[in-house]
Amino acid sequence: MSFTATLKRDWLGNVRNDILAGVVVALALIPEAIAFSIIAGVDPRVGLFASFSIAVIISFTGGRPGMISAATAATAVLMGTLVREHGLEYLLAATVLAGILQMLAGVFRLADVMRFVSRSVMTGFVNALAILIFMAQLPELTGVPPLTYVLVAAGLAIIYLVPRVFTAVPSPLICIIVITALSMSFGWDLRTVGDMGALPDALPVIAFPDVPLTFGTLLIILPYSAGVAAVGLLESLMTAQLVDELTDTPSDKNRECVGQGIANFFTAFIGGMAGCAMIGQSMINVKSGGRGRLSTFVAGVFLLFLILVLGGLVARIPMAALVAIMIMVSVGTFSWSSIRDLRTHPRSSSMVMLTVVVLVVFTHNLAIGVLAGVLLSGIFFAAKIAQIFSVTSTLSADGRERVYTVRGQLFFASVDRFAAAFDFRSAPDRVVIDVSEAHIWDISSVAAIDMVVLKFRREGADVTLRGMNAASETIVDRLALHDKPGAMDQLTGH
Repeated sequence: MSFTATLKRDWLGNVRNDILAGVVVALALIPEAIAFSIIAGVDPRVGLFASFSIAVIISFTGGRPGMISAATAATAVLMGTLVREHGLEYLLAATVLAGILQMLAGVFRLADVMRFVSRSVMTGFVNALAILIFMAQLPELTGVPPLTYVLVAAGLAIIYLVPRVFTAVPSPLICIIVITALSMSFGWDLRTVGDMGALPDALPVIAFPDVPLTFGTLLIILPYSAGVAAVGLLESLMTAQLVDELTDTPSDKNRECVGQGIANFFTAFIGGMAGCAMIGQSMINVKSGGRGRLSTFVAGVFLLFLILVLGGLVARIPMAALVAIMIMVSVGTFSWSSIRDLRTHPRSSSMVMLTVVVLVVFTHNLAIGVLAGVLLSGIFFAAKIAQIFSVTSTLSADGRERVYTVRGQLFFASVDRFAAAFDFRSAPDRVVIDVSEAHIWDISSVAAIDMVVLKFRREGADVTLRGMNAASETIVDRLALHDKPGAMDQLTGH
């Protein structure tokens, strides 16, 4: 695709909707960036500058147009201990190193492993995030004036009802404007964005993290950097997959890894913390009409404009308006059909989905839930494939030859059934093991074949392997021992 076509597709193909969606996302970024700064134990400006920087840089370098990246809870929770024990400068150094690790992940195409993430894991990831997004709003709904509930309900009514009669402006933006205007007009005493923390009033300063450039420093920051890099990429790639499906457009996952790395690397030099893709804000962007890189760029630039120029006005936005938007996001993100599908989908798939949801919600750690889901999916898949395996035998009319016919996939999970299918006590003169309808996959299956062949030979039978396909023949020729000198001694343990 030519440069002009790419520019039009990614930047200029949806200008109006991208700008409006970016404005809405910028407003939604402020309270979360402040909240995530508090989680990490740093000043709110660290999260706000990070959100601006990451959003702007990733709009150019990322592999998923229309996806929003900024400071996030997933990475913030990993940084608290480092900040408490060593201070902000070590956090910035860890952010630089995390960026380098993410760039290396993209260069070595580690994003390709995403194909091993099953649909059940993806659904569990989405549902867990929807629950976490909703749970994150609960502090804003407890111990607050009754008027807050009224405004949240009014905000939800605006978000869901206005698009039925008016679609020129995203309804979440209308929600923020109307509720803020009402609150300011009537002077209601409500919790506002300003109550989350002081907004910065000057541009960030570019500086190198003030840490000793020693091996000791590397040992301190490396575990945190590796954790941030892994969790950041995991959330980014799964969010990219979700945006792919919502927009019916593909993304370049390895480019996204490199882009996330570049964004985090440079963000540290303006005093920002590490971040990654945000599923909540990405959903706001997509549902508000954002599709291109322009929406992400506008979100970052308008965020900086809001906090530096309109900080006084932004600080007066009632949290009720933003809570209403995030509730809409959590409701829209949750896969409600997955509850109905529990009755019809295979039990193993439902178990994987529920496991991911439970682990992520209770640990607030996306990596634990997703890795457990991937592991369970692999176990269930191997068990299912192992069931599609059989060995049958026929004895010749003269009783001197028995042919064993192997069907299915011979690998570590099916070798027990393979070994148990042979009768060594009544071995005939000749044994043929026909594997023309089977595939031999790994060292376990080759070892099982060795054992069967050598046991028959020990009983005096002449054994022949027949019908191996080219791939099976390659691994058997390379790894099998039954035709090598001393093989029988290995069987008998001498």
